[in-house]
Amino acid sequence: MTAKTFQFDPELVVNRLGYGTMQLPGKGVWGPAENPEEAVAVMQAVLASDVNFIDTADSYGPFFANLYVKEALKTYRGPHKMIATKVGFTRQGQGEWTVVGRPEYLRQQVELNLWSLGLESIDLLQLHRIDPAVSLEAQIGVLADMQQEGKIKHIGLSQVSVSELKQAQAITPIVSVQNRYNLIDRHDEAVLNYADEQGIAFIPWFPLATGKLATDENGILMQIAKTHQAQPAQIALAWLLQRSDVILPIPGTRNIAHLKANIAAQEIVLTPAEFDQLSRLAD
Repeated sequence: MTAKTFQFDPELVVNRLGYGTMQLPGKGVWGPAENPEEAVAVMQAVLASDVNFIDTADSYGPFFANLYVKEALKTYRGPHKMIATKVGFTRQGQGEWTVVGRPEYLRQQVELNLWSLGLESIDLLQLHRIDPAVSLEAQIGVLADMQQEGKIKHIGLSQVSVSELKQAQAITPIVSVQNRYNLIDRHDEAVLNYADEQGIAFIPWFPLATGKLATDENGILMQIAKTHQAQPAQIALAWLLQRSDVILPIPGTRNIAHLKANIAAQEIVLTPAEFDQLSRLAD
């Protein structure tokens, strides 16, 4: 049976379907949202739902996504929601991302994440990208230092290979890896399989990608969606949730109706035949 939750530690147990904030800022993940009040309303709807794993990053905006999370948290009085954020990217404009992994920069960004999210400690801090110009020991080391200082609870990585993940594990415990992975892009299957073996959370970014499959009325994805009276994107999420118990999809949206549709996907149970048919789509 597919697990409904994932345990990071005895105190941090989350529902496996989370929410990603990347779509909240403006075009190209740059600047404020077109409608900031709506962005905060979406975050409030996330907090009011059973979603309790929220993924964000200082580079989304930069900082605007975090600020919308912070604003929504001001009036939230419910159970703890796990906040994961990331450091390691600088921004120069729409769609521009430049990796910087100097320890002093990463330390600064952790502090700015704490401020922009309104938190005293970050549940999960992920290195957004490894900077090839800086030793991995220096990059992971400063995060481990801040973990000892109580500013970070857990450390994760993003867009890494199995080899890089193993190198990081030799420095400090790694609880998550966030790589691109979806129904039609399985390039990082080996990373997922290693995470599964190690009990490491695998957080697929761009989880809703279905390409032309979503518009092919005679295709298997559309047929399965019709069988379940669901949307193709919901079936793509259901497939991810059944692919491995360590997968924590984080679909993002700036629309409350779309948010509710994503959350409903966790109730869809694919038959073994349906799961196998979808699994073969990337062959």
